[in-house]
Amino acid sequence: MAKTGNSAALAVFGTFAAWYVCSGTVCAGEEPVTLRVCNWEEYIDLGEWDEDEVITLDNGVVIYGERPLYEEFEDWYRETYGREVRVEYSCFGTNEDLYNQLNMGDTYDLVCPSEYMIMKLIAEDKLLPYSDGFYDMNDTNNFYINNVSPFIQKTLEDNEIGGERWSTYAAGYMWGITGILYNPELVTEEEASTWEIFGNPKFNRQITLKDNVRDSYFAALGILKADVLTDEDFIQSTDYHDRLTDLMNDVSPETIGQAQELLDDLMDNVYSLETDSGKADMITGKIVANYQWSGDAVYAMDQADEDDFELKFAVPRESTNLWFDGWVMLKSGIDDSEDKQHAAEAFVNFLSRTDNAVRNMYYIGYTSSIAGNKEDNTIYEYIDWCYGAGGEDEDIMEYPLGYFFSGDNSDEDYILQSTGSQMGRQLYSQYPPQDVMDRTAVMRYFDTDANKAINQMWINVRCFDIADVPTGVWMALLAGLLVLVWLGYGRSKRR
Repeated sequence: MAKTGNSAALAVFGTFAAWYVCSGTVCAGEEPVTLRVCNWEEYIDLGEWDEDEVITLDNGVVIYGERPLYEEFEDWYRETYGREVRVEYSCFGTNEDLYNQLNMGDTYDLVCPSEYMIMKLIAEDKLLPYSDGFYDMNDTNNFYINNVSPFIQKTLEDNEIGGERWSTYAAGYMWGITGILYNPELVTEEEASTWEIFGNPKFNRQITLKDNVRDSYFAALGILKADVLTDEDFIQSTDYHDRLTDLMNDVSPETIGQAQELLDDLMDNVYSLETDSGKADMITGKIVANYQWSGDAVYAMDQADEDDFELKFAVPRESTNLWFDGWVMLKSGIDDSEDKQHAAEAFVNFLSRTDNAVRNMYYIGYTSSIAGNKEDNTIYEYIDWCYGAGGEDEDIMEYPLGYFFSGDNSDEDYILQSTGSQMGRQLYSQYPPQDVMDRTAVMRYFDTDANKAINQMWINVRCFDIADVPTGVWMALLAGLLVLVWLGYGRSKRR
């Protein structure tokens, strides 16, 4: 009996072992891959859409978010590659927060910082390059390289740091520009279309600047160099874009000093510095204009529209900042693990599928780096769904988007029929026209010395400087102090 029982047990174990090695397409004997992802807060679709939020596009694609995309990725990866993956998803609040987390020992495999932090991480040799296979356009699961906007990819390929192309280490996620969100009933388009609005006394204490050094420094440079930036000979020069980028990244000691003096003056005119409260202040009418990122401008306009309150977005004529957030792999996390790198690259590809890119844009409000292609026009159809003109609309305009979708702004396949009212509104903010994009500049990563000087400048601007107190104030304080001393002496004498 014992021998028979052992044989049966071995048979059962053998069957179980066979399943353990490979059951269907899933090799269950392998440990699940743990992928640690860190992204901006509220920067991925979390699902749980209401039934009335279902988006049905003209090409037949239905968009609906049931669960967080990072959870759906786990299912897709198992079905596609026959391997279990577990995503540990966490968030950061600012680029500096992420950098500090990394320096304090937090370990991630895939993170999504902004362009200047990507440059910093490249310079510090902390990133792992994407594999050659990631850029193989013949692989149908490589959604990123097959769907990324030619404009975004060219930007990543044309820019370098330390001889390294950004595209080697970064895959674009979201992008946009900066400008002025304004109340058109109180501010004209002309007044809003310049960085000089922050010093305009007409709007004293009615406008806000960004509470970060890079954005506010960019605005200061736009004011300081306005004459050059708007000079027609400069604009028409053959090397205009290179010269524009150099000007908007001037970190010479002289320019930093001038920027500090200018920002000190602007502080007397603005209502406050803010990071996120500007949207609400614009919607409630607390302020009339606000330095804003294009994605947050769209959000604010959408919210104001619900209250029948119109806001608009203007791009300064001098220049505007082109920014983007991108996915990068950290050496400290991947640590030579081919499994982790494959899962990380697959995660980027999954988010780059056009339906998932639409879900993210709908949920976040920002603009995806994904454009689709001639065979998959889901992104373009979504823009048409959002902003296309209806049969009953008047004031129809043609809005070329070819620069983003095919690299050719005259491409007739990407000329959207929209309404004139969208100029300066959501469509204009999410996909600025070619003439706006022509005057964009990316802010570079500042080296250690320049970064230290600029940060000190910003500390000086934000903090109270006792040397700036007028003599009359000191005289009044001294007089008040003498009075208090005299009164105290009188009471002491009576006692």
